[in-house]
Amino acid sequence: MILFDFPGNHTDEVLKIILKIAEERVIDYLVFPSTTGDTARKISRFGIGKDIKPIIVTHHIGFNIDGEDEMAAGVRERLRKMNIPVLTTTHLFAGLDRAFRKQFGGIYPAEIVAMTLRMFSEGIKVAVEIAVMAADAGLVPVNIPIISTGGTDRYIDSAVVIKPSNSPNFFSTRILEILCMPRPVKKK
Repeated sequence: MILFDFPGNHTDEVLKIILKIAEERVIDYLVFPSTTGDTARKISRFGIGKDIKPIIVTHHIGFNIDGEDEMAAGVRERLRKMNIPVLTTTHLFAGLDRAFRKQFGGIYPAEIVAMTLRMFSEGIKVAVEIAVMAADAGLVPVNIPIISTGGTDRYIDSAVVIKPSNSPNFFSTRILEILCMPRPVKKK
């Protein structure tokens, strides 16, 4: 496992790590978060082979502003032309739990899972979340190893080899290996 000294922009390093592992272990599916499409553009420049299937998972519509899609239509169209699926759906660890928290206060089960995964890093939480979201959408198979990435802010800094399950069977999901992540940052 590679530990970065700080969270944030390690996208190029993570792409090199995961492409090497995917090739060595013949892992076909790579899942990436991308909000605006910057990460997706980098992926295309890294020359992902034809046998590797990248999947992009975005923020859901209205993540920051009701009704707003943070990824421009032109970016989606370019990815479609490259045969890279883009999944935009409700976040696994948010959804109704977040609505209840905002409305009534308190903390709910999905948020407890998310906070537990954040004990590793924000990116590890994202990597697990989007792997299961991609499995729910039928974009990756369940119960076989894939590589999923996540990050802090708008950058990738974490990657795992994971066997995702569908969300009703979330606790069957297995993190097989943490490939990289940032060292924990002390909270002030």
